[in-house]
Amino acid sequence: MSGAAESARLDVGRVAAEDQPPLGADIRDDLGLSPTALRILRRRYLRRDDEGRVAESTGGMMTRVARGVAAAEDVYRPRGADRWAPAFDGMLRRLEFLPNSPTLMNAGTDIGVLSGCFVLPVEDSLASIFTTLTHTALVHQAGGGTGFAFSRVRPAGDVVASTQGAASGPVSFLRIFDLTTEVIRQGGRRRGASMGVLHVTHPDIEEFVAVKRDTGELTNLNLSVAVTDRFMQAVRDGGIHELVNPRTGRAVARVPAQRLFDRIAEAAWATGDPGLLFLDRINAANPLPTMGDFEATNPCGEVPLLPYESCNLGSINLARMLTDDGELDWERLETTAALATRFLDDVIDVSRYPIAEMDEAAHATRKIGLGMMGLAELLAVQGIPYDTPAAAALAGQIMQRIAAVSRRTSEALAHERGPCPRWPDSRAAAAGDPPVRNAQRTAIAPAGTLSVIAGTTSGIEPLFAIAHVRDVLGSRRIEVNPRFERVARAGGFWSDDLADELVGTGRIGAHLGVPPAIRRAFVTALEITPAWHLRMQAAVQAHVDAAVSKTVNLPAEASPDQVARLYLNAWLAQVKGITVYRYGSRATQVLRFPDDVSADTPAPVRVNAGADATGCDPCEV
Repeated sequence: MSGAAESARLDVGRVAAEDQPPLGADIRDDLGLSPTALRILRRRYLRRDDEGRVAESTGGMMTRVARGVAAAEDVYRPRGADRWAPAFDGMLRRLEFLPNSPTLMNAGTDIGVLSGCFVLPVEDSLASIFTTLTHTALVHQAGGGTGFAFSRVRPAGDVVASTQGAASGPVSFLRIFDLTTEVIRQGGRRRGASMGVLHVTHPDIEEFVAVKRDTGELTNLNLSVAVTDRFMQAVRDGGIHELVNPRTGRAVARVPAQRLFDRIAEAAWATGDPGLLFLDRINAANPLPTMGDFEATNPCGEVPLLPYESCNLGSINLARMLTDDGELDWERLETTAALATRFLDDVIDVSRYPIAEMDEAAHATRKIGLGMMGLAELLAVQGIPYDTPAAAALAGQIMQRIAAVSRRTSEALAHERGPCPRWPDSRAAAAGDPPVRNAQRTAIAPAGTLSVIAGTTSGIEPLFAIAHVRDVLGSRRIEVNPRFERVARAGGFWSDDLADELVGTGRIGAHLGVPPAIRRAFVTALEITPAWHLRMQAAVQAHVDAAVSKTVNLPAEASPDQVARLYLNAWLAQVKGITVYRYGSRATQVLRFPDDVSADTPAPVRVNAGADATGCDPCEV
């Protein structure tokens, strides 16, 4: 055991006063949140007065958000806000549902930008690129994220007719966008997040794939390669892949598809980037194909969007859908899904948009993304190991129910308020389906920060560990999963030895005091094979309109060949994208096992906080 972990073991149950968010006059917690959640809220979310002092309680934040969003109701019915604001407020205060971070930060404030992320166009001209750069700065200043496809930008070395010079290529512009994100730092409250996408046929694809192997490069961007079925089939068949100059439309090189695929997998093995976007699968599910094809997504890949469209996301907390005896309350789930759908539709109307094109795009299709968090906690409480058919089946059933309720609610809103303006152009309208208010309704976000606030597990991810070290806002803490601790105490097997083992290693291991069924129910990310990670993603994706943010966690000893097989299997599983993260492949990561903390760093303090995530994307805390 390292010296830091040993010190943490001796400090079990103690939270250093200097590392704890000041309470009392500085912040009033009327929701019973964890110290980590309070620290995040205090730094980023809670309103402050003119002298910089926290000016609202945690529950007050929820009331501010509820009233700000419910103001949309008055547009459709007199005193509508009076009816719906209390319902929204109760749902938020009970932590049954939380919207994306900009809504929590900005609803009811002068900033007013509530959408989580925007996809912005990048055309092959300096005017387009730097106009988009300006718009990016405005979005990040308000706390949002951005996604871009650089696939239309001519390759490095290509001719620039106006100057007779040579083009610098997409990767050079990615560096400018990364620097801009770093400078803006999302209004000083949230780390900047962007997604950079390049099509697999672009001549600069190998440079793009390899750029983040230098871990100092593009630290504010996730990268994804947009691959086609044709490319993936060529990989399977040992075929040849053409690289095409986007300026001319002509092939400029022919390379072995397998070689390029292997380089993608090797880069992802090394640093977690790039992921893959399965472009044909994504566009086959495009609800409005007449408006154009998807080329890019939001920063974590769960929402493919057209230029200027935004993602308005929220997650149902499944841990709060449990009855006292640990059963899933399906009626409560449906009630929450209906209310959350209405909430997200209202967000579109009350949100402000940095430029007119974003306003028009949001209202044209009224896309929302309702998802879930706390799946791993729910499964553990019910004694269902994450890596079993029963778990995948239940996750699929839950998402199917959320999707069905969200659609019915959207149909009711269309009857009450009118369908989205582009409804007549949709696939669903052509099929004769009932009109809906929202062209797209469901997505699975990572909910990394939201899950910390809610005190549950992130998105549909498994438990990262039973205890882990989290680096958050300059503080290092050991977090022990509170659900496991409650189960252990209720079952009579909590002990000092068990606490020592958890705080020392983060794992239950083969501790004889823990019943085998409990060990299996609380299975952690690196104990789950990649195939089961993928199977869970596919089970949920089958019932999601947009896509699923899901990281396949790999142990440090995983090989590039395993990454390659996983990427190929993900395409065969018909998910819309895939991301991997090999433990320890980056020098810094948000979550680590306690025994991996070096002895020459300050010992972390131990707190209770239930969130789990890979900690490898810029949206995280």
